[in-house]
Amino acid sequence: MRIRTVFASLASAVALSLVTGCAQGGSAGSSGNTVTYWLWDANQLPAYEACAKDFERRNPGLNVEITQMGWDDYWTKLTASFIAGTEPDVFTDHIQKFGQFADLDVLEPLDDLGIEESDYQPGLAANWVGQDGHRYGAPKDWDTVAFFYNKKMADDAGLTAEELNDLSWNPQDGGTFEKAVARLTVDKNGKRGDEPGFDKNNVKVYGLATGGAGDGDGQTQWSPFTASAGWSYTDEQRWGTKYQYDSETFQSVVDWYFGLAKKGYLAPFADYSNNGNPANAQVASGKAAAAFDGAWMISTYYGAKGLEVGTAVTPQGPTGKRATMMNGLADSVSKNARNKTGAKKWVRYLASDACQRIVGRYGIVFPATPDGTEAAVAAYRKKGIDVTAFTEPVTDKERFTTFSFPITDYAADVLALMRPAMQDIYANDAPVSGLNQTNSQINLILGQ
Repeated sequence: MRIRTVFASLASAVALSLVTGCAQGGSAGSSGNTVTYWLWDANQLPAYEACAKDFERRNPGLNVEITQMGWDDYWTKLTASFIAGTEPDVFTDHIQKFGQFADLDVLEPLDDLGIEESDYQPGLAANWVGQDGHRYGAPKDWDTVAFFYNKKMADDAGLTAEELNDLSWNPQDGGTFEKAVARLTVDKNGKRGDEPGFDKNNVKVYGLATGGAGDGDGQTQWSPFTASAGWSYTDEQRWGTKYQYDSETFQSVVDWYFGLAKKGYLAPFADYSNNGNPANAQVASGKAAAAFDGAWMISTYYGAKGLEVGTAVTPQGPTGKRATMMNGLADSVSKNARNKTGAKKWVRYLASDACQRIVGRYGIVFPATPDGTEAAVAAYRKKGIDVTAFTEPVTDKERFTTFSFPITDYAADVLALMRPAMQDIYANDAPVSGLNQTNSQINLILGQ
């Protein structure tokens, strides 16, 4: 097994592709006994190295060559590789990109792998069926969003773990959630956000860290609120044809959420954009007391030096439920994979309990199969980490609602329009009504 760690820019990817890929065709570097596999998460690399060793033992003569690169480089180089004909045989796929890749016709149907939806956590397998009825991804892992908080700061504010796990909100006054965030906020004179004399213009510790404006999905920003208010991105759960950013419900929630920054409780957009400062870094540095973040960040928060962190479920909304996005990654095979037979064997193995239990034992992500998930929960427990806030939404459908990224055509165009529109609202206090025009432009692209 050969492992390569790659960090590439678009320019270098295209240059390399033109030199080595086009003349050869197919995946650069692959051969009849090698399967090339790309992923972006360095934390997961050791787990998939272990899976590759097991796969090679089960399939004598087949080798897996893994390439890992950072998130931004990954998508840049992957897109360039499809254009230049140097794509990997297999790659980790994201539901945000599914529509775009389907449009480009670069994915190989996987109907012959025998993927059964019932073998995975609910909804994960169904998300990867295209409009044509063919499967293009094998379930890999899943994540949900929860509320990370600094335990010492919560204790100092007089907030218990039980209280933080029982918060509720509404777009009128913010409910007990806004009260808790205000209580966690402290200005430079030591005044809390809920105390007389609080100076919102000179804040030392923000109650809530910023993860940016959220683009068009708001996964770790506003989506727990919009969903628990009863709003959905599109008119259909999957492959919707009409976006709903012009909804009064959506706009009222967004107005309230970013209004927390005006009150001094939510860190300003500049803290995220100007300093390249993600939410976890703000909490770890003491700049913020809490943050909404995904399960993929569990080890990062709990591994932060000097930080004792706790997690709580998302707050209950006007619908009476708590909500979180449940995102599921998949492994896909390139349509022009050189070693298509080996690629499909590797993907079927990746989606099996055999591999997913191995991945689960590393305690980095929640694998897609129930057995894989149980292995991950046990691994976290061994580390002394309670992951209930992330797993409860999957098992308790009476209290929680889960939802996916919007799955539509022209996803890249939606992002290109929504990113500046949401940033304008957050950073420049633009009126939320401006989303009406943005929504019309998006739906025009979708043919509505």
